[in-house]
Amino acid sequence: MRFLLKFVFIIILINIFSNKTIAQFRKYSNEFLNIGAGARSLGMGSVQVASVKDATAGYWNPAGLIHVKNHPSIAVMHAEYFAGIGKYDYATIALPAKTGQRTLAISFLRFAIDDIPNTLFLVEPDGSLNYNNISSFSSADYAVLLSYAKVAKQTDKLFISYGGNAKIIHRSVGKFAKAWGFGLDAGIQIKKDKWLFGATIRDVTTTFNAWSFTFTDKEKEILYLTNNDIPTKSTEMTAPRLIAAAARNFKINEKINLLAEANLHFTFDGKRNTLISTNPISIDPNIGVELGINNNIFLRAGASNFQRALKDGDTTNQKKVWIFQPSFGAGFKLGDVNIDYAFTNLANQSNPLYTHIFSLKLDLIKREK
Repeated sequence: MRFLLKFVFIIILINIFSNKTIAQFRKYSNEFLNIGAGARSLGMGSVQVASVKDATAGYWNPAGLIHVKNHPSIAVMHAEYFAGIGKYDYATIALPAKTGQRTLAISFLRFAIDDIPNTLFLVEPDGSLNYNNISSFSSADYAVLLSYAKVAKQTDKLFISYGGNAKIIHRSVGKFAKAWGFGLDAGIQIKKDKWLFGATIRDVTTTFNAWSFTFTDKEKEILYLTNNDIPTKSTEMTAPRLIAAAARNFKINEKINLLAEANLHFTFDGKRNTLISTNPISIDPNIGVELGINNNIFLRAGASNFQRALKDGDTTNQKKVWIFQPSFGAGFKLGDVNIDYAFTNLANQSNPLYTHIFSLKLDLIKREK
């Protein structure tokens, strides 16, 4: 179990490092990388770290890529949020080695908001409004994940794999601001009998974004006259995040299997509005289940993002209640093709901001002529 001990040692180092440098980190940095990947996981409350074993493992836990064997596998997903204002795209391909001991993968993510009005020149010098001066721009975030997984130990009762990601990040806000970033993730999975365990450290070495800004003299003048700050070059840092997970398969009968998983997200950048909130560590749980029938039809449900919020209808703004984000989903396996659907909530169980998400997984099996 030396791999698990090494992993725990890394976690301790991260905790010490985070306590000393917390002031340098920005909360909720690169949040588009926390949206998720694949309708299967999103329908289960975004729990996958222990049980993921398909091409989406490059996102959830690179160690799970080792279960993609014999042939390449691809997965794609498209989602739209806030009535189509925000668009999110994800695609990945996993390439296993012939020996079955290693797997490589490359993933692409994009989250963008298009057609944002640029009203800098809306007001003319005489104070009149000229709507012809309104232009538009896009704010887009991109990431490429290069993933690697390897078998660490394999026996009849125990299977251990580990993996890592190198991620390249590019963010842009029209022609005004651009950033390039780089980071590393590490993951481990352990399978023992019907139990599955996993852990992922995202941004293990901290992830940085180096921002640069471009404004014309006229744009700077307008920003100054309207009491807006004119940004300069800056570096945005993302603190490490540990996700520890456990899952178990419950075989109901020969045709029906129930998978249950729980994840704990440990963040090290100070107090957050989570179930367990301390300084500097906060803990946010996710739970999810998947009912499989004949390994062809799947029903899923989950809950995540547990928070304290003001109670609806309380005019004193004093009473708080616990809220969470529910999610539901279904999946169908047709030969080499998996079609998954998720019905997820962006806010909480009392807020009707739901999104329909579809994803597709395809195993590229060569057929004999």
